[in-house]
Amino acid sequence: MILLSHPTANPNVRQAARALAEAGLLKEFWTCVNWVNGGFFDRALFLSPRLRNELRRRSFGDEIRPFIRTYPAREWARLFFGQLGFGQFAPFAADAIVQSLDRRVAQRLGVARVDAVYAYDGGALESFRVAKDRGVKCVYEHPIVYWKKVQALQREEAELHPEWTSTLLALRDTEEKLRRKDQELALADLIIVPSTFSKISLVEAGISPARVRVIPYSAPPVGQRTDSRENNDKLRVLFAGALSQAKGLGYLLEAASKISRGVELTLIGRRMSPAIPDPNVLDRHRWIPSLPHQQLLDEMSRQDVLALPSLHEGFGLVVLEAMAQGVPVITTSNTGAADVIENGVDGFIVPIRSADAIAEKLELLYRDRDRLAKMKEAARLKASTRSWQTYRGSVAALAREVMAS
Repeated sequence: MILLSHPTANPNVRQAARALAEAGLLKEFWTCVNWVNGGFFDRALFLSPRLRNELRRRSFGDEIRPFIRTYPAREWARLFFGQLGFGQFAPFAADAIVQSLDRRVAQRLGVARVDAVYAYDGGALESFRVAKDRGVKCVYEHPIVYWKKVQALQREEAELHPEWTSTLLALRDTEEKLRRKDQELALADLIIVPSTFSKISLVEAGISPARVRVIPYSAPPVGQRTDSRENNDKLRVLFAGALSQAKGLGYLLEAASKISRGVELTLIGRRMSPAIPDPNVLDRHRWIPSLPHQQLLDEMSRQDVLALPSLHEGFGLVVLEAMAQGVPVITTSNTGAADVIENGVDGFIVPIRSADAIAEKLELLYRDRDRLAKMKEAARLKASTRSWQTYRGSVAALAREVMAS
């Protein structure tokens, strides 16, 4: 049996938990908050819309609810202080929450009878140490790109565009945090990554390829869309993610400015810096700081193309979410999307740091609406082959392999 832990349980974590539960392999699932949508507190008037939306992301399906164990105190404090504008108050900052849950799971492993522990990047060190002492297998999910690769790319970017440095958050990581990551990797019996690019970044760092397995994330159910616009309408372009140069936002803004008459750009994401992008730049476009997930999908269905010119990305779920809404994607070779997209068919792969390449593809889709229509249909078709059911099957198969080894 397997003990799974993650502090917030994002979509891929939920699917992993469901996969283990359906396979009869889940012993316990440890997280911070187990929210009940539609319950008494969910209807409380004192909750701000932003906090309510955040809490509703912490709700779980019936298939995994019986396995949930929570350790909520610090996370509740973080959410409270965040409402007051003190979201990085040290004892309740995100890293502190992750490590706190890790320590609690480590205590549980000292008495629980399990065969394996399944934990995530940054929140596994203490759990893995106890697991090793008890002869318990350590499965480590690494959903990002290896930190040395990330820091190298961000240092280069800070030199090229110093005005964006405040948005390059990996450059602020402490030596202690990075050392913890390397210790977790060293203790892991098996490392799961969502993309070939993520795996390559680990192998380049000296980790044996035999210890790393690629299980790509998946798409939500394919949505329906109808377009009734005239061919001379502007090309509707969406960017969804943190407003950071790590996501290549500066290059997208530059590309949009080159063909501004033909593009309507929508940005959905929170600012990483109060001054970057410049407010005057944001005023030229449509900016939405945040949307609940279903509203984000609805917004995607009204767009023509998603642009995600990231410098590094383990795997952007937003890519398959957009494709499921019939939206082709322009992204870079440094993202997990390169495993999914067939270049020129259901999206485009462009080099990093190339506003010209982005502008060229946007111009092409603006001019050739027949090709855009074909790419939209191809994107929906590709997304339909990448269901979460397939992902769950892969996770369950790998879990059985770990249990049998």
